[in-house]
Amino acid sequence: MSASEIAAVNKKFCAYVANGDLDQLMTLYTEDARFIAPNADFFQGRDEIKGFFQAVLDMGIKEVGLSTNEVDLQGDTAIEVGTYELLVDGGAQADHGKFMVVWKKTSGEWQLHRDMINTSTPAPE
Repeated sequence: MSASEIAAVNKKFCAYVANGDLDQLMTLYTEDARFIAPNADFFQGRDEIKGFFQAVLDMGIKEVGLSTNEVDLQGDTAIEVGTYELLVDGGAQADHGKFMVVWKKTSGEWQLHRDMINTSTPAPE
């Protein structure tokens, strides 16, 4: 997997979120994917991950911005580390942080297999 392949999938990811097309978003994940978010248990499988993203959209998030910092390719697995930002209407930032994705090549396609985010926004006092 090259950085350009990751960028292409990440571009789809961001477009699907912006369009609210969670069914298409779920095609980017493996069937047995896990999503790891702060202050929550694992979201296991596409249905639970879809529920997480529906909650994100319901909170008013309109855009996701992703920036890849590094990619480590190991055969049919790749590890991506980067940063994200969540934007509401008007482009105001609602959250930002770090992410790590374990990519898995399945049926010739790279898919998100393990996806973890960690906010950089300070906890309220």
